[in-house]
Amino acid sequence: MKILVLTSTLALGLALPALAESPDPGASGDAARGREAFAACQTCHVVATAQGEVLAGKRARTGPNLHGVAGRAAGARDDFRYGRDLVAAGAAGMVFDEATFVAYVMDPKESLRAVLGNDRARSKMSYRVREAGQARDLYAFLLSLSPPEDSGS
Repeated sequence: MKILVLTSTLALGLALPALAESPDPGASGDAARGREAFAACQTCHVVATAQGEVLAGKRARTGPNLHGVAGRAAGARDDFRYGRDLVAAGAAGMVFDEATFVAYVMDPKESLRAVLGNDRARSKMSYRVREAGQARDLYAFLLSLSPPEDSGS
């Protein structure tokens, strides 16, 4: 038992510095690879600040602005008309942390169905990321462009 406690304490001590360096300990992807992968997303999405500064993308408007999506409730931007099921999922507590984001971008329809418990839920997003690693990279990239906590964005 003493060996298990000592081993666990040592492992936690080694992990703490790495957790302190990450803005989101759940962001396991590579932001640089995510920037490259975002090329497929920019057909529909942009990442732009409230002041209009485009951080990524090409001012696309088919999908919502993804600035600050990390940590935000699903379907919560006022400046975009979301599908009713995504709005309902947000009202039910769906927030885009890494796991939720990865599940959603890999299969939007099934993700909403799981959250809502409704096998008829639909998503307006038709594109699907094929690999979980790439979805994690996209999340890390979007998180890297997120506004500071105190900005009110």
